[in-house]
Amino acid sequence: MIKIGIIGVGTVGTSVAQILRDNADVISARAGVNIVVKSGVVKDLNRDRGLDIKLTDNVDEILEDDEIDIVVELMGGVDEAFEIVKRALRNGKAVVTANKALLAYHRYELQEIAQDIAFEYEASVAGGIPIINALRDGLSANHIESISGIMNGTSNYMLTEMIQNGMSYADALKNAQDLGYAEADPTFDVGGYDAAHKLLILASIAYGIDAKPEDILIEGIENVSKDDVEFANEFGYVIKLLGIAKKDADMVELRVHASMINKDEMIAKIDGVMNGISVVGDKVGETLYYGPGAGGDATASAVIANIIDIARSGKSRPMLGFDRPMEAGLKLKSIEDIESKYYLRINVSDKKGVLAKVTKMFEDSNISVETMLQRPTSSDSANLLISTHTAYERDIQNLINSLESLEFVNFKPVMIRIV
Repeated sequence: MIKIGIIGVGTVGTSVAQILRDNADVISARAGVNIVVKSGVVKDLNRDRGLDIKLTDNVDEILEDDEIDIVVELMGGVDEAFEIVKRALRNGKAVVTANKALLAYHRYELQEIAQDIAFEYEASVAGGIPIINALRDGLSANHIESISGIMNGTSNYMLTEMIQNGMSYADALKNAQDLGYAEADPTFDVGGYDAAHKLLILASIAYGIDAKPEDILIEGIENVSKDDVEFANEFGYVIKLLGIAKKDADMVELRVHASMINKDEMIAKIDGVMNGISVVGDKVGETLYYGPGAGGDATASAVIANIIDIARSGKSRPMLGFDRPMEAGLKLKSIEDIESKYYLRINVSDKKGVLAKVTKMFEDSNISVETMLQRPTSSDSANLLISTHTAYERDIQNLINSLESLEFVNFKPVMIRIV
């Protein structure tokens, strides 16, 4: 018998306990052993969770219990979770976690501590989609050329509402909050940070690269407007919040941002709260992984899959997919060296000569304009909607700063990368 201790019996933790109870027959048949939850840690002992397991508010009752074989960490956060997981590993307990923020900052330290102790984390990226196992095992014969994914269901739901139903950003956010898809403070989701944590985990498995959130380009969807959605539609694009990892020689670029992508791309068709991740391997080509990226049962499904893996083998496999370092170490590409096509929305005073001055600034910045539309926004102002040919990030940022300083530009230009 395998005994489990759950630290953090919230939505996901409750689902883990319920599924282990309700599907005990099929789980034990697949694991080859009975798996039971012995106890769980909660903050509020007075709240009824409808479970018949022992609950405590003292984490030591799990970490110091010799009968508990696997610690399931579902408490979230970074610093406290890191200390608890370290203690569990040092006490010889296998660990399963869904904590993407913890891994975004401490995955390499935890790998060093874990050594031969099983440490699994499938549920940390894209909920119920088995993307970790796909990268670490199923695609292990491939050099990974790129990863491109919709990794945050909240942002994808909001953008879908804006594209399909013509909602404003504010209305789409309120709708997402009313439905429980977005928190009262949605910054973590709409600002791109949630997707960035997940991207860093995938990049470590694909490329063996150690980077922190502060090291990579992270932008959200807060500035996307109806004008941007209409421009995208007119030119055959849809807007998605993407996490992108791409290998270029010995460099890897990592970035999260709103992206205009061709409507014909498979990932462009993933709508609502669903997640989708495209992985391109040098031998297999493109594979696409689609499914629910959040939710109690979907995430718990991934957690329990990891528990079954541990129960079957009783030992660890390389946590981040490499038994030894890759022969040619890859480096993180500087943000300013990233190349892309760009879309800009520039609100200007509707005066003679403004358009000529703006296009001259693009030319002076070594940026070639591909398309341009002018849309009046009032009697004395207009939006210039411009797409560019491929340019460097450093040049586009310098251009935006220069444009913002001009007296006829009414507010900072909005930029979206075209993928």
